[in-house]
Parts: sequence; C-alpha cells; structure tokens
Amino acid sequence: MIGFARTDRSALGQWWWTVDRWTLAAVIALMFVGAILVLAASPAVATRIGLDSFYLVRHHYMMLPAAAAVLIAVSVLTPRQVRRLGVVLFFFFLALTLMTLGSGMEIKGATRWISVGPLSLQPSEFLKPCFAIFTAWMFALQRAEGQRIPGNLISIGAYLVTVAILIKQPDLGMTVVITATWAAQFFVAGLPIFWVGLIVGCGVAGLVGAYFMLPHVTERVNQFLDPSTGDTYQIDRALEAFSHGGLIGQGPGGGTVKLTIPDAHADFVFAVAGEEFGMVVCTLIVGLFAFIVLRSLLRMLGETNLFVLLATTGLVTSFGLQAVVNMASTLHLMPTKGMTLPFISYGGSSIVAIALGVGMLLALTRKRFPGSQDV
Repeated sequence: MIGFARTDRSALGQWWWTVDRWTLAAVIALMFVGAILVLAASPAVATRIGLDSFYLVRHHYMMLPAAAAVLIAVSVLTPRQVRRLGVVLFFFFLALTLMTLGSGMEIKGATRWISVGPLSLQPSEFLKPCFAIFTAWMFALQRAEGQRIPGNLISIGAYLVTVAILIKQPDLGMTVVITATWAAQFFVAGLPIFWVGLIVGCGVAGLVGAYFMLPHVTERVNQFLDPSTGDTYQIDRALEAFSHGGLIGQGPGGGTVKLTIPDAHADFVFAVAGEEFGMVVCTLIVGLFAFIVLRSLLRMLGETNLFVLLATTGLVTSFGLQAVVNMASTLHLMPTKGMTLPFISYGGSSIVAIALGVGMLLALTRKRFPGSQDV
C-alpha cells in the first residue's frame, strides 16, 4: 500500500487520496490477467511465425511499464490539463492516421500502421480517446454561456473527417467505436429525440452501405450469417476452446487452441482464457470490465461540469464497447472485427494507447472539491 498521509500536499499525495482506487485496482488486475494470458498464448504464436518463442512475451512485458507510467502520469492531471492534452493529441494523431493512407504498412489488406523505428504504431488507437476529449469540449462550448462557438457543427465536422479516414484504411471496427462514442456524447449533451432517431438511422444505413461496398465486410457478415459460405476456422476453434475449458479450464499450459489460431495472442486471447482457465476466469474478466464502466459512470452522478461528464461518457463508451466487441466476436455473437481486448491482448503501442484513455478516465473521475478552478 502506498504510504501517503492525508495532509500530504504533493501532486502524488493529492492524487492518491482523490483517485478512484477501486477502478485503479480493477485496471491493475486486468493488466495482471493480460500478462498471464500473453505468457500462455504468445510462445506458440511466435514459434509458428519463426521468432524466438518468448519474443512476443518480452515485447509485451517491456511495454507494460510504459503503459503503467502513461496511465499514472495522465491520471494525475486536472480536467483542464486533460482537455488541453486531448485536444493537442487529437490533431497530432489525426494527422498520423491520415498519413497511413499514403505511407502506411499494409497488413491483411488494411493500411492502419506506420513504422516508428523498430515499432509499428496504429495512430487510430491513440486517436480514439483523444477524439472523445475533443468532441466533449466542443459540445460543452456549444452550451457554455457567453460563447458563440458552433461546437455542435465543429464536432460533426471532426467526426466526419475521422470516420472518412478510418473507412479509407479500412477499419470498420474502429469506425463503429468512434461513432458510438460520438453518438453517446451527443445524446448526453441534450440532442433532441428527432436527431437521435436520425443518427440511429444513418448508422444503420452506414452499416448496410459498408456491407455492399466493402468486400471484407461482406465476407465477414456472410460468414457470420452462414458459416458454410467462407472460412470460419478461427471461430470454430475458439468455440471448441470454450467447450473444452468448461467451468475451471484445462489448467495453465493445457490448452491447444493457441497452437492452431494465428491470432490467439491478440484478437482471440479470450478463447485461450476460456480453454485454460475456464468460465470462472472468463466471468472474472467480464466482471472487471463491467466494474470499470459502471464505477466510472456512478462517479459522474451529481457532476456539474458538462465537459467532464461528456468526456467521461465518451471514454467509458469507447473502452467498454471495445471489450464487448472483442469478446462477442470471439463467442460468435457478432461478425469478427479484428479488435484487441483492452489490457488483455498482446500489445505494443496499443496497450499504451489504452492506458492513455484510462488515465484520462481516472483523471476526470477523481474527487474534486467545490469551487475548484481546475476544470
């Protein structure tokens, strides 16, 4: 336990007594579970692609301290500092995401990554939490007294530009998360019910359009609706893994799904958890994600600062939806989207990006005293 006295006026001392330590503990638990599952799943994947068996494990473990440092450093910030950081990083990573269209690395038909020295960076992962901060600020400015800034129009423009770039990559999964984040914030900001219906209609139309115009979306949806129309090897093996795992699993190292699924360490790590540790641990993982989402929303009860309320809504929606999409696609409850499970899947820069978003969430849900000017 960290030894800070209540009278400690240092930045870390004030942080410790104001941060939501229960949410922080749940995040640390997810990181720990992720470290165990990466250790279980990655060696077989690394060997299969011709790398040293513990190469991916070492890389993930090297990134964990960096992710923890980013999470703590950002969670110490005041809401005003979070807003400034998020806005600056939004434009920076939007530019990098745009760069992927011209100079990005193509992996599995998508150009979402750029090379940064020995690392590959997916800018849209960092763009996701920063987008939530920027649009929250715009929505709040629209409703601020004495302001004539057309925040709603600016947020709509930012959304359209961001989504256009993501579709061009293409990255439908990230587009869905960004859209849900933006729509949730717009709704909480007081969007009339007519516009809610219009946005929902446009969302449905967009998904239908993606099905007819994007071949990889067509293929995945067809495979989901009728498995006989395509290759469902990974999904079939994942479902078998859950069946073999049962209630308490085959035990650490006892699973076989990691030997056959190419993305067992990333998109399908939840299947490894199901086979080796069973339904008990899978339920624990679901519970940790649900706890973080619900606890963060409960901390907003009585919040009077609109920016803080909207930014928290966006960050929670983004974080929770990514977890739901990954687990639901692994269980064949929806078409596969190629999204990682936050803090659980193997990750390089992606785990740092997730830590950035959760750090912002922790900063915004810290206790603040009446009359504080740091908003």
